[in-house]
Amino acid sequence: MLEVMSFSDLVEAIKELSTEEKQELQLLLQQYLREERREQMYQNFQAAQIEQQKGELKFVSNINELKQLMEE
Repeated sequence: MLEVMSFSDLVEAIKELSTEEKQELQLLLQQYLREERREQMYQNFQAAQIEQQKGELKFVSNINELKQLMEE
């Protein structure tokens, strides 16, 4: 069975790792964060496509109009 650790316990466990293990963990975390950002961008892209198909997207070239749209 998997033991659940608190965040502070996890931080303490990481402190005990070797330098090489910490570097490997750092690389893994960077990869996981990149994957999460890609997934978020893809979801935003899909949502924008749906909005465009529904005619809900509005494009403006005037900065004041853009500011007004952002406040709505």
